[in-house]
Amino acid sequence: MSDIKKTIVVVDDEKSNLIRARMLLDESGDFTPVLLNSGEACLKYFETKTADLVLLDIMMPEMDGWELIKRLKADPKTENIPVIFLTADNAPETEALCFSLGAVDYTVKPIQPKSVLSRIRRAIELNEYRTDLAKKVKEQMDKLDNLKFDFILSMANLVEGRDEGTGEHVKRTAAVVKAIATEAKKRGMYPDILDDKFLRDVGMAAPMHDIGKIKISDTILLKPGKLTDGEFEMVKKHTVYGREIIHDTLRNIEDKAFLNVASDIAEFHHEKWNGKGYPKGLAGEDIPLSARIMAIADVYDALKEKRCYKEAFPLEEVYKILQEDAGSHFDPNLIEVFMAIKDDIADL
Repeated sequence: MSDIKKTIVVVDDEKSNLIRARMLLDESGDFTPVLLNSGEACLKYFETKTADLVLLDIMMPEMDGWELIKRLKADPKTENIPVIFLTADNAPETEALCFSLGAVDYTVKPIQPKSVLSRIRRAIELNEYRTDLAKKVKEQMDKLDNLKFDFILSMANLVEGRDEGTGEHVKRTAAVVKAIATEAKKRGMYPDILDDKFLRDVGMAAPMHDIGKIKISDTILLKPGKLTDGEFEMVKKHTVYGREIIHDTLRNIEDKAFLNVASDIAEFHHEKWNGKGYPKGLAGEDIPLSARIMAIADVYDALKEKRCYKEAFPLEEVYKILQEDAGSHFDPNLIEVFMAIKDDIADL
């Protein structure tokens, strides 16, 4: 452990036990004790402060140790703080329950000073090691994600040289997709889908939504006037082409969840909530969530930017169009999310 004293929260309803714990921790010279006489006081403490470890009694009035550790482990602020149970109950089933609820150790009263101090030091050292390892793993994963995103942008830029404005379009739409998905998650929407992994995947995959356009002829893709019915049918194929390109290019990656999100975005971002989109005419929640989010970001950006075939729309008109198409073109719940953060999105 470092030379900085570690904060140990001791929770016990017996004053004599708190006094013994304070004397033990003070005499060690390594720890700063925080003495609390109830589960409620412990939760109140952690509203504004933190600690390196919790020494927790089991049998307490109102809120016992079982309930308190459940509350601590359910809170992101305290879930990773190690907990050691101190109890007079030495039954095997009690020890098993302690570990099943997330305790890192268990010791029986009366306190054996050398044993308890050794357990505390070991628990803190292991937790510091685990935290440091998790940080290093995250750093490596972030580096890999950055490399992956750079590769994806390179793929998307294959289209940029042919379809004016696409390079910035893919970056802007990726930011809008991430913003919508993040806000929807904050609101508790689609909890079975919207987790941190999905947020990373959908933001990273968004730039590939139009990758299939690489197979569309320049004469069609860059045509300044209205497309014929036949030309439009050709353009619509970019969705299927996009899925094929993504599967052919990324089929060997281990992250199949990312592959599925990327291919869904490419193939289905022109589907409509009312079933009148393409390529398969999916409707409602049969359209993958990633594609429903992408559809909003894609149309939003296309409307507000100048293209070879149109002038840019004023933002207020863009918002009006999106709202009018909620429930027909777009998922109405996601349009509500978009409108709630539209001012933030406008700065992206």
